[in-house]
Amino acid sequence: MAEVQKLKIGFIGLGNMGGAIAEGLVRSGISADKIYACAGHFDKLTAKCKELGTLTELHMDAHASAPTAHACHDAAEVADHTDVIFIAVKPDKIPELIRPAAKHFSGKLVISVAWGYTLERFQKERLLPESTELLCTIPNTPVSICKGIFIVEKVNTLTEQSSKLVEELLGRISLLIPVDTRLMDIGGIVGGCAPAFVDVFMEAMADAAVMYGVPRATAYQMVARMMEGTAALQLASGKHPAAMKDEVCSPGGSTIRGIASLEEHGFRGTVIDAVKAIEGK
Repeated sequence: MAEVQKLKIGFIGLGNMGGAIAEGLVRSGISADKIYACAGHFDKLTAKCKELGTLTELHMDAHASAPTAHACHDAAEVADHTDVIFIAVKPDKIPELIRPAAKHFSGKLVISVAWGYTLERFQKERLLPESTELLCTIPNTPVSICKGIFIVEKVNTLTEQSSKLVEELLGRISLLIPVDTRLMDIGGIVGGCAPAFVDVFMEAMADAAVMYGVPRATAYQMVARMMEGTAALQLASGKHPAAMKDEVCSPGGSTIRGIASLEEHGFRGTVIDAVKAIEGK
């Protein structure tokens, strides 16, 4: 871990996704003063860098002054100061932001979190020098509390040493799931988009509880903990979700009646259709 904590980490973009990764890394024990970032709105960027410093205080002596992340003016400045660089801007912004600063990425370790960008696409567009070590990924926002996932493209240009470093770095805030290039999009939908589906389900379950008199805040707490625990149980046990469902459904009981109602209303098909709507197939 000491090796990782010495890294200087850069962010090209510190919006929702870049900010979530940075927050997670700081929560995991990496000091905010190891982070350098650039973004479109410098005032907002400066404020975000200060916020990251307040998270660092969680790991500091009470009498020490909080460090702050470094606000940079462009991608070249970020690259010049850092060892590992996250490209965390919208895909359509990548060429205009990265190409002018390309030489500054020479020999750097770069992690892309941009949807639709694979190793092949970066190489075709010749955005980075050949000496750049590049890994393409799709994370989700729970990385901000060290509970996320990173969908990771299996093909990359990382050395063996850099691969281990990335595993250690990203492993602090996520579960790494390597996939073939052809599965990057669907992996991103399930890992990156589907949390919004879960949020809708969470809200609906809470609404039902409120309808029967449970206070709103208590309802959200109940539902969130239920979902967190169920997911943790599946990860820990490796059980098929159907088997876990069967363990809760007693013959002739109340739970199976609820399951039957979900099936009557096409719950599974609706979820699959939502994924198809994003994938466009």
